[in-house]
Parts: sequence; C-alpha cells; structure tokens
Amino acid sequence: MQMAIKKGIVVGIGVLLQILLSLGGYIVLGELIGFVSIFYTILGFLLILGLIRNSKNYSYTLPWILILFSYPLIGTLLYIILGRSKNNSKVLKSITASEKDSKRYLIQDKTIREEFENNGKLRYISDFTGYPVTKNNDISYYPLGEEAFKVMLEELKKAEKFIFFEYFIVNHGTMWNSILEILEEKAKSGVDVRVMYDDAGCISTLNNSYPKELEKNGIQCVVFNKLNPVSGVIMNNRDHRKILVIDGKVAFSGGINIADEYININSHYGHWKDNAIKVSGDAVWNYTVMFLTMWNAFRKNDEDFYKFKYDFKHKNIENGYAVPYGETPLDTEITGEDVYLNIINQADKYVYIFTPYLIVDTDMINALNLAAKRGVDVRIIIPGIPDKKIVYTLSESYVETLVNAGVKVYKYTPGFIHSKVFVSDDKIATVGTINLDYRSLYLHFECGIYLENVNCIKDIKKDLVDTISKSHEVTKKEAEPSLLKAVWQSILRLVAPLM
Repeated sequence: MQMAIKKGIVVGIGVLLQILLSLGGYIVLGELIGFVSIFYTILGFLLILGLIRNSKNYSYTLPWILILFSYPLIGTLLYIILGRSKNNSKVLKSITASEKDSKRYLIQDKTIREEFENNGKLRYISDFTGYPVTKNNDISYYPLGEEAFKVMLEELKKAEKFIFFEYFIVNHGTMWNSILEILEEKAKSGVDVRVMYDDAGCISTLNNSYPKELEKNGIQCVVFNKLNPVSGVIMNNRDHRKILVIDGKVAFSGGINIADEYININSHYGHWKDNAIKVSGDAVWNYTVMFLTMWNAFRKNDEDFYKFKYDFKHKNIENGYAVPYGETPLDTEITGEDVYLNIINQADKYVYIFTPYLIVDTDMINALNLAAKRGVDVRIIIPGIPDKKIVYTLSESYVETLVNAGVKVYKYTPGFIHSKVFVSDDKIATVGTINLDYRSLYLHFECGIYLENVNCIKDIKKDLVDTISKSHEVTKKEAEPSLLKAVWQSILRLVAPLM
C-alpha cells in the first residue's frame, strides 16, 4: 500500500503541475486573456467535433463532450493531459507498429474458413479482428482459480523451451512464490522465461526495482507502461490481459490474476469466484502471437515468431471452433463488446453472464433488454460482496432498467465474482478478461476466447447454473433506488467513462 501511495502521489503531483503550468501561462498573458479564451473555446469546439466524428460509442464520449462544452479551458487541458491520443504516445505508437507487424503471423486456414462461411459470429472475429478461427484443440474449463492453479504448476514444470507470462496483477504470496520458484529453476536450465506485468495493476504489490530482481535470476521482465509524473496518467490504456503460454503447446487465460485472493487465500471479499481456461492445440498460436506482439513493442527480441510455434500433428482432437482474440484500444473495432453483442443478439434460448462490474453503455443495455423481451432467458451474475463500493453502487444503477425489462440479475451471496464469461444456447461461450465496463471495453488491452460447439461449454454452463443456485435474485423492489441514491448513481454514471 505504501508503494501505491508513493507512486500515486508522484503521478498526481506531475499531473497537477501540468495543469498549473498551463493555467499559469493563461494568467500571465494578462491583456491577452480574452484572445486565449477564444482560442481555447475554438480548440474545445474542434475537439468536440473530433470526438463526434471518431466516436466508437457516444455513451463513452458524451462526458468529454459535456466537459469541453461547459468548461472549454479546463476541459481542453484535461483532455490534452488525460485523453491524449495514440499519436502522442511513444508507447502506443510502438504497440501499434508491433500489432501491424504481427498480422502476418495470424493466417486463417482456408479449409476452416470455408466451413464457417455462413457463420456471422465466426466470420466477424476472423475478418475484422484478424485472429484465425481454429479447430484441433483440447480445451478445459476451471470454475475456480485454485483448481486452475494446480494445473498451471504441473504444466510449468514440464516447460522445455519457453514460458511467456503476461498478467495485470502479480503479488507476493503462495500463488506467485510457487510460480516464481519454477520460473527461476527453468531459467537456470536454459528455458526462455519472459514475464510482463502492468505497472498500474501492480502499483501496490511490486516495487520499482522488482524487474531487476527477476533479471538477476535469468527471467526477462517488461513492465507495461510505467507510471511517471509526465506520461503515466496521460497514457490511460492498461494491459489487463492474463496469458500464460508454455512451449507453444499449452496456454492459460481467464479471469485469474497472480495473487492469493484469486485462489481463495486471504480473500477480503468472501469467497472469490473466478475461473481459467486451458488450451492445447492450434488455438495456442493466437495467444503466443498476442504475447509476442506486446513484448516486442517494448523489447524487439524476435524477428521471427514462427520459432515459437508448435506443430500439433494430431488433427481433429475436437471438431468445435475456438478463437482466442485480443482487444486493443488502438484500432477501430470494439472487439470485446462486439463479441458480447453478437452472442446476445443471436441467442435463441438463453444467455448467462458472469461479470464483476456492470457498467454498460446504451448498446449493451438495449441488447440485453431486447433479448429478454423476445423471450430469451437472460441472466447476469454480479458480486454479492463488492471489492470497490463506488463501482458497485454504479453497477447497481443499471439493475433496475434490466430487471424491469425481464433480465434476471443475481448477486453471488458467498462473495465476489471476478469471472468474465458468456454462455448461450449450449453451443456458444466466451471466457476471458473483458469486464462489462468502459475501461475493459474501450481503454484496456484485453483478451478472450470464443468457443462454439466445443465440449467444455457444458462445463461452463454448469458452472453458471451452480453459481446461480448460490445467488440471490434481485427483485424489482430491491432494484429501485431511494431518491438520494438515484441522484448519486446518476452522477456516477455521468463520470463513469472518465474513471
């Protein structure tokens, strides 16, 4: 916590100084203040036009438009400092270049492409996100972090060539220490071990010198977007992915980070309900390219990604389709939300959803409500015990509208839900890192895996059904807030896209 406070103070002071310097220059101009005001008004208006023209979603951009319109000077300064575009960030430029270069490694098998020619959901992911649809996979779903953790350790011990490790949060404790012991042993034996974590995600868990500690033990380390007074907050896009790839043979992803609460050790929020997915087969390559794309944006180690590709010779392990996909804030697609919307809009019988946060835009609200109104059994499971009270209050503000439209919302009574899962009609599911909130959908780098007609979908559905049985369904009366709470929730909704 002390590390988080120190980093937060330093970054906060840096941002405050930038604002004060800008305002100071404004005041010093004296007689020219009128002209400067006109300049900022015009600049703010141009920024508003740019937001309107380039907006991916107006629910997300509306708060910025209101601030720029109401307070041109302060709004423009805040937007320049906090909402700076990718064109002004060296980090984002580097990631953009790496993403562009990595596309040559993501090639769709033509035979499989012919099979799903008339499948709109698969065609969208393949054609517009660039991630190839695969078959020939063996996929396992783990309904709890502690179950996945045991398998992760087993697979790590088998590593012979490389271990790629990318997580939003890493914290000292039973989980990380157990993994780290194996990583150090493997690094000593010549295995290529690479660790990447997000600086904001680890703001209170790892100190600034931790990468050097790992490097001393032979583990290569990249810290994503280091926080600093000048650019740490300007670049608001974080690496929220969870990816572990071992020898190109096995990949893990899902909701769990690397900290003890994710395996129900010392959880402060009751029972921590999370999940993970293990993939073995051709789909592992998508995760491998995702990792290498981000890694090489910071360290250009690899001229050829194909040396990390494993040749799975045994075909047709499972005939269903699997597509690991990445979400990036640097392109024109809102991949995470679009995958979710496609599942909801094309559901016939049911859609069950796990999400820790329910901070949804108008597109998502309308899709959920319309599905319920046309007779689809729509159920959303959110935490019963919140990890962030303000965010939880904001999530609750959407429940009334959904419940009144026929969507069933459940609160997980034993504790906190951290899983991010959709399952529909016994044949479609997606598991990943993408929350139903603005940060995941518009700001973060995320990942997921879309599944169709694979065996583990029945296990995913069972997990949701079992969890619903332990949860409390929110009634219409419970969903209706008091007057004061409704006002507070409305304020939170207004600023939600900025948080």
